[in-house]
Amino acid sequence: MGSSISSGKHSLLDSLPTSNNLHIVMLGLDSAGKTTALYRLKFDQYLNTVPTIGFNCEKVRAHSGKAKGTSFLIWDIGGQDKLRPLWRSYTRCTDGIVFVVDSVDDERMEEAKIELLRTAKSPENSCVPILVLANKQDLPGAKDPQEVAQMLGLSEQLSQHQWHVQPACAIIGEGLDEGLEILYEMIAKKRRLAKMEKKLKR
Repeated sequence: MGSSISSGKHSLLDSLPTSNNLHIVMLGLDSAGKTTALYRLKFDQYLNTVPTIGFNCEKVRAHSGKAKGTSFLIWDIGGQDKLRPLWRSYTRCTDGIVFVVDSVDDERMEEAKIELLRTAKSPENSCVPILVLANKQDLPGAKDPQEVAQMLGLSEQLSQHQWHVQPACAIIGEGLDEGLEILYEMIAKKRRLAKMEKKLKR
């Protein structure tokens, strides 16, 4: 877990009106399970997917917790090597980033780390909350959230960001709603802090 999230005295709804659409970008290496996660969130069922060439975009409505009623416009961007330079154009002005990792694939964790840090350290993504979905938790050998955070170097590298690692299994949907709610809370906290800073500057 990265920065702690405290709701304080302010209601989250003060900073996030329910009519608001939050712009979320879902990134990660190819075969991490991004599209499976997107369509599980959208339709609450497993859809057999093919590698994404370009992007998928769906509006997902939260049905539980503090995020209930909020619409997330989620852009799922292809993760193949040749498509990764396109990520930057989708993350401009985004409210939050979901980075999906295959928790079993030790060999590509370093590659995932490089891509995540490249994205996080872009000036336009400064302070954007990051939810890491540690996917494929149903498989033998899956790393737990603490191990994933360590392998991705989150504590050392993402000091400017709120971040959270959420264990998930996109095929059955486990952990996805919880992850989205935590991302919502991180976005609300970021907006509250920005509002306070604005007031202090006056």
